[in-house]
Amino acid sequence: MSKNYKIFVSHAWAHSQDLLSLQNLLNSRGYFNVEFTEATKEIPINSQNANYIKTVLKTKIQSSDVILALAGVYATHSEWMTWELDTALACQIPIIGVIPWGQEKISSVVYSRSKTDVRWNTESIVEAIRKYAK
Repeated sequence: MSKNYKIFVSHAWAHSQDLLSLQNLLNSRGYFNVEFTEATKEIPINSQNANYIKTVLKTKIQSSDVILALAGVYATHSEWMTWELDTALACQIPIIGVIPWGQEKISSVVYSRSKTDVRWNTESIVEAIRKYAK
């Protein structure tokens, strides 16, 4: 029986399509079971209270086996992504940077915090998850 991976994807809401594409990519991979734990536009944390949102996100991060950080340059300008990745490091949850399809430059915020960075390729992402997930 294969392992079931709990994955938190750190992403910028303005680029939610990248999140959906990554989820579809991993969900369609045979013999690879994933459960996504992040908040999304479809399933948001219904609050304007930043402390409450951080509490909920920290719980989601702590319950994850690995963090996938979408490493587009836009991540460098996202305070939430920076907070999520710093929280993952503090909780000793491994971070894998995933470089969006067609991107040449990647976020320094992701690059400086990730164990590895992989291109937008199913097998590269799956291999990194299997190697680094707790």
